[in-house]
Amino acid sequence: MEAPAAPHSPAETEASVSSGETPSVDVTVTSPEQMRDLGRRLVKLLRAGDLVMLDGELGAGKTTLTRGLGEGLGVRGAVTSPTFVIARVHPSLGDGPPLVHVDAYRLGGGLDEMEDLDLDVSLSDSVIVVEWGEGKVEELTDDRLHIVIHRAVGDTTDEVRHVTVTGLGGRWAAVDLTVLSA
Repeated sequence: MEAPAAPHSPAETEASVSSGETPSVDVTVTSPEQMRDLGRRLVKLLRAGDLVMLDGELGAGKTTLTRGLGEGLGVRGAVTSPTFVIARVHPSLGDGPPLVHVDAYRLGGGLDEMEDLDLDVSLSDSVIVVEWGEGKVEELTDDRLHIVIHRAVGDTTDEVRHVTVTGLGGRWAAVDLTVLSA
């Protein structure tokens, strides 16, 4: 059994949260299962109306993390990359919010191109996850979780990922993101 994902610097993270700075935590993930588990742990912090922006290289694990979110939320349907359909809605099988999974990779513009997806309509009732969202969906809300996944690039079989989770806006100011490293 693999060790759970661990933070890079928990002391720094706890100090930044207590001093009122933007909450952030760094987590090291060494396998796809750990990435899914990180998504399942993240669900405990999410609620309807939350926007999660995922950024990282191709193959970094954005969809794998979202798969864990879907498992944790208990939504219907397999969570797969929505690259060619742009967005998928996964209704809740219970009383939780649906998951709206968006892949903005092929969208070149900002919020103008995203308007056709009516994300602003879904935002209050759903957890919206946008892969490749940086520079495209920030105008939807000041409150969002920005997750950046770093991985080795090039011809490598390295499974190690460094994940930085940052809470932006008042919604995330008092949230203890260090629970993601447990």
